[in-house]
Amino acid sequence: MLYRFEQFTTLISAIYQNIQKIERDEMEKQGLKGAYAQYLLALQQHPQGLTAAQLSELCEKDKAAVSRAVTELENKGLLIRSAQSSGAYRASLTLTETGLQAAKFVSARAAAAVEQAGKGLSDENRQVFYAALGRIAANLDAISKEGIANME
Repeated sequence: MLYRFEQFTTLISAIYQNIQKIERDEMEKQGLKGAYAQYLLALQQHPQGLTAAQLSELCEKDKAAVSRAVTELENKGLLIRSAQSSGAYRASLTLTETGLQAAKFVSARAAAAVEQAGKGLSDENRQVFYAALGRIAANLDAISKEGIANME
């Protein structure tokens, strides 16, 4: 059982590190930080806009990281924040035309990376993999909230 844990955590960690490196390398071409790829894609998928709080929740990032990213993306002219008196976290964030172009670049590069990463997998293997990964993610989420069940 311990071997399964070590294999699982090692592989998940390697996948995550490689994703971060790919994001860094690709976003550097846009003069941005790798972590911003998720924000651009999320905002592209929500053209009506998202608040910083919604972006934080959607991307599973802390509010401070989102706040820093929003400020930089805004300064670079990639997004605009609607003026609202109820506070910065409640203002709607939308991509500018330049931001949409950056998001399209990220989307195309992400699609290419996913295609290459899944090379050699049949559609059936891919479906089983994502179903299993989804189940594991849901189970780990429950464990993180409720704790590990006693095995008595």
